[in-house]
Amino acid sequence: MTRVCFRLQVQAEHLDAYRERHAAVWPAMLRAIEAAGRRNYSLFLDDDGLLIGYYETDSVTDADASLAASEVAAAWESHMQDLFDGATGRADQTARVLPEVFNLEDQLAAAAE
Repeated sequence: MTRVCFRLQVQAEHLDAYRERHAAVWPAMLRAIEAAGRRNYSLFLDDDGLLIGYYETDSVTDADASLAASEVAAAWESHMQDLFDGATGRADQTARVLPEVFNLEDQLAAAAE
């Protein structure tokens, strides 16, 4: 299992629209995310527009490929495109992935050895 954390920047004037659109994500999009193999998926949005996302997956490559091939994911990303700062493509494909530097369970397991 791989843990993925990413960041994007929502334009400050579009924070309310971003929140509204994510309060009721299209059911077909929810199913596409699940079918892609992303689990425990959460998004966090700060008042300055910093968006942090987190999910777990067995294969980042397979999950990304599944969503890249999904018509509903393409439509959702198009629907969201105008809300991001400096986005020149699909936000899900241009997000900056953050390297993991600490995980409690991993370190507890290592300490128990």
